[in-house]
Formats: sequence, C-alpha cells, structure tokens
Amino acid sequence: MGIKERRTKILLILFLLSDVSFNFTSFDEKVQKAFDIALNEKTRGTLSGLLREGLIEKSETNQYKLTPTGLAELFLQFPFFRFLTENWDKKWRIISYEIPEKKRELRDRLRREMQGWGLGPWHRSFWITPHPIIETLRQLVSQKEEEQYVQAFEADHVFGGREILIEKVWGKSLLDKKYRELFKKWHDVLSGEEDKMEKLKKVVNAYVEMLKTDPGLPKELLGEQWIGYEGFNIFKEIRGILLA
Repeated sequence: MGIKERRTKILLILFLLSDVSFNFTSFDEKVQKAFDIALNEKTRGTLSGLLREGLIEKSETNQYKLTPTGLAELFLQFPFFRFLTENWDKKWRIISYEIPEKKRELRDRLRREMQGWGLGPWHRSFWITPHPIIETLRQLVSQKEEEQYVQAFEADHVFGGREILIEKVWGKSLLDKKYRELFKKWHDVLSGEEDKMEKLKKVVNAYVEMLKTDPGLPKELLGEQWIGYEGFNIFKEIRGILLA
C-alpha cells in the first residue's frame, strides 16, 4: 500500500473497506492479500493498541471498525476523507512559519508533521487550508522550540476569485490530470489476467498514492462533480466487484 507505519495502514484499510458506512470488517485472507498486511504478532499488537486508545472497535466475531477518534486521526494523514463525512465551516486556516536555515531540522520535522493537513503554499512562508487543524497545530508545537516561529490565523474569504486561488495554491487542473491517469491505470489493471486479489492490490496501491496528493478540499470549493469524488465512487465499485 505504500504505507510503512502499521497504525496508519490499519486505519486506512478499515476506511477503504467500509468508507462512510463504518461497518465492521475482518482481516481475512482476501483482505490481507489485497491490502498487503499480515495478521501476525505485530499487527495484532497494533490492533490492541488502537483498541486501547479508542481509535477502533472490535465485535464479538473479531471484526473491526473505525471510531470517530480513529477517523479524526486518519484525516490528518489523508485529508480527502474529511469532507466526505463533515461539513466545511467556511473558515480558512492560515499558517506562517519562518524557521532559520541553521534550524533546518526543526523546519523539516514540522513540514513532515503537517504534510497531510491539506495545506497549500499561498505566499512565501504562508500556507492555507480549509481543514480545522489549528488545535492540532497548537498541540504539535506547544512547549517545543518551533513554537516561537509559528503563527496561525482563521479567516473568512471576503474578496477574490476562489477558482484562481484554488488553481494557484493547489493546482486543481494538475490534480484533475492525475485522477484521469489513475482511472486509466485502473482500467489497465482490470483488463489484465491476474486474479481478483492481485488486481485489487494494484488498484489500492495506485489509489493510496493518489490520496497522498489530494488536499481534500470541500465540495463548496470544487463542486459536486469534482473528479476526486468520482474516483472515490469508482473505487468503491471496483472494491465491491473484486471482493465479491
């Protein structure tokens, strides 16, 4: 799946298997093969930890599902999922940080932590996102050295063309192109001679790579017909066919 961290991988699998219905699902042989995960001691240990933290729930039949807490954590890695389940509050979050070059390690660490927040580069040292991440940012930098370099704001969009902003900051047309390339790749995979689980594995891997780059902007900014929403629906159809 292109996800090394087992904790995030499990949360992502549970969402991709049930999407917004949040049904219980099992890690059977099909799932293990298609999502490239083994139900070994390490995986069971990670599942136990997620249960203790309240990020997932377990049924009497040893199936699992995401909790709202688990979903909130997943949003910070894959922002595309947020506005499938939540409404946008119409607020913009603006983050500014200017960390000296001699403290590059701090700057790089902060960027890594924020890379799944749907942030786009607005101007030099200014980043913008519609996602409600201010409290997460506060917790991230509180009482740490980088706190002194960070400023954050919430604002309304009062004036200016949104389409211009979205193209400049997030490159909407490039995202559209990437989704169309993804659809072609899926078509090629499904036209192949491999078994269903091998096909699903390739479909999932390609989709996860796409989701890593999608900032997860709300429909109010992209429109109901945004190709990313179409991609999500196509993925669900493919998943249903190949897991049948």
